[in-house]
Amino acid sequence: MTTRSRPPHRSFVLGLTGSIGMGKSATASMFAARGVPVHDADAAVHRLYGPGGAAAAAIGSAFPGTLVPDGSVDRSALRAAVLDRPDALARLEAIVHPLVGQVAQDFLARHSDAPLVLLDIPLLYETGGAGRCDAVLVVTAPPEIQRARVLARPGMSEAALAAILAKQMPDAEKRARADFVIDTSLGFAAAEAAVDRVIAAVTGGEQAG
Repeated sequence: MTTRSRPPHRSFVLGLTGSIGMGKSATASMFAARGVPVHDADAAVHRLYGPGGAAAAAIGSAFPGTLVPDGSVDRSALRAAVLDRPDALARLEAIVHPLVGQVAQDFLARHSDAPLVLLDIPLLYETGGAGRCDAVLVVTAPPEIQRARVLARPGMSEAALAAILAKQMPDAEKRARADFVIDTSLGFAAAEAAVDRVIAAVTGGEQAG
């Protein structure tokens, strides 16, 4: 394992990522169950888009018609507003990415005394977030299992899956860049054992929480 240099007496920051349907949320839950503080980037975005969220007003100004009466962002309207419009997507990212980054920094500051913290970020590599991590864990699964998992979700279609995958770094490239890889198709017991090995590797056996 090759990890980035870090100052002494600071939490080991482990990034968790993986393409859609690879089992990232379940893996994050395994870390949380072992006492590791977990930052969920998707949940952070939901809060930023919610009523009174730090991103909601700015998005409403930049994209008229995307706010609902309670002051939260209509995510369907927002998706339509940026669909196939790179300039609009860039404007949205300029609003949201700094706020998401600040939430992550606040999380790290709150848990600076923990031996290990986990940043659960779906687009970790795509957004340059790997730079703030000491190591990265990628979850993976065979393509046929990934596809079956995703298409079992309500409202998901082959076209929607293809569109999502087109915006994500290929699984093979993520695995090549990763410090750790967990194949979630091998079952929960195997995944839990792999999580334990990762925790032991990055903490030297120190209790996570």
